[in-house]
This record gives sequence, C-alpha cells and structure tokens, in this order.
Amino acid sequence: MVLGDRVTVKSGVQIWDGVTLEDDVFIGPNATFTNDPAPRSRQQPDGAWPALTVRQGASIGANATLLPGITVGQYAMVGAGAVVTRSVPPHAVVVGNPARIVRYTDKRGSRAPALRSADSAALPVTESAIAGVTIHRAPMIRDLRGNLSARELGDGLPFRPKRYFVVVDVPSREVRGEHAHRSCAQLLVCLRGSVACVVDDGSQHEEIALDSPEIALHIPPMVWAVQYKYSEDAVLLVLASEEYDAADYVRDYDEFLAAVRH
Repeated sequence: MVLGDRVTVKSGVQIWDGVTLEDDVFIGPNATFTNDPAPRSRQQPDGAWPALTVRQGASIGANATLLPGITVGQYAMVGAGAVVTRSVPPHAVVVGNPARIVRYTDKRGSRAPALRSADSAALPVTESAIAGVTIHRAPMIRDLRGNLSARELGDGLPFRPKRYFVVVDVPSREVRGEHAHRSCAQLLVCLRGSVACVVDDGSQHEEIALDSPEIALHIPPMVWAVQYKYSEDAVLLVLASEEYDAADYVRDYDEFLAAVRH
C-alpha cells in the first residue's frame, strides 16, 4: 500500500496491499478496493498482489467498487456507486455498473466544452484551443440524386494521405484512440452518425463533436486523441499522413506528457 501527499480518505474505506493512491487523490465514503482476482480459489497469488493505482488528482465517489489490476488516470472521476472493471483514462468521468465513460473534464473538474459543427459553419478552417488542431468545413453539395462532400489538397485536405482506415460498428459506449503519434498527422471525418473526439496537448484538452461529413478534424503529431460517444450508425474515416508504423504510436499517457514537456 502506497499513499501520496494530500490524499483524502473518507470513512468506511479499507485500503489493501497492492493499492497505490497518488498525490491529491480523493476517496469517498465506503469506496471498495479489491485486490483478489480469484476470490473463490481461496488462495493468495504467488508474489505481489495485483496493483490497483489511482493516479494524481483523481476522485473516487462514495460506494464505488474498483477491481484489481486497473488504473484510474490523472484527474479522472469515478461516480458514486460505480463498478470499475477496466482502467479509466486520464480526465474521464465514469458512472454505472459496469462503469462507462460519459464525459471528460479539465484538471479543475469542469466539463470540457464540445465544439459542434454549427460553431465552425462561418469559416472554412477554425482553430481549436489545442495548438495545431484545426476543424475544416467542406460544404455539402446537395442534389436529388444524393449529397456529396469533397476535399482537395490545400482545400480541406491539409496533407497528402499515405493511408486510410475506417472505424465502424463500435459499441456506442466504447472508447477508441487513446494515443498520440510522433510523426503522423491524421484527418478524421465522420461519414455517418456522430462521434466525439477529445484532443489533449498535455496541459489542456477540448472535446469536439464530429456529426457531419462536412466537418473534418486535423490532428497533428504529438496530440493525444480519444474518440468516444459513437452513435450506433457511426462510420469514421481516418486519413493518415504516414504509412503504418507501430513505433510511431505513443500509447502511455505518462510517456506522452514527458515527451511534450521536454
């Protein structure tokens, strides 16, 4: 068991071996930490108990239950009574049983504002609060035979793509992304339905709604991105500036923070 500085633990909480609470964590009344992945075996695990880590600034609501082996990310919030079965990304707010992400917050716990497509209707290119992230609008050409939206280099297409992929059939409450790229830029277009994208530069983040093929989100290298709130019919097209390279991905948020700060 490891407790950081300025940790608040309310009444009725029991903290077991394997639990780490980092600085400025808040634990509400009767929150339950579990550390036995196979309780019916009635045997202690070989070696150390599974780690359960609550990162800096995170909050755990009253009567929440956290399963062993998970991590609650920096400044994340677990709602009262939630049952957390999987790791929670930084800044995410989760509720329910099993816990699901419902929104993201900033470091002060405020709701991250969503930028709807209507907000960028007046300009072809709108800057996000995150440096380098831009929202591009391409007017829809409407016709009785069907509608069309097109982009060309220099006019809604900020780079020459070397790769594309399409994300479909995502369960509406699942989360994708959760990484940054060292060199690759991406352009996201939701061809059908809607999806929310959170972009993060390490010091602030913004949530942007992609709800029309008219809207494209340009994400430059070294911006952490998360996609969630997929509608049932969502079809997300992603254009990439580089060919696939596993080494180009930064999948650990702490590694990302260290890279952007240095």
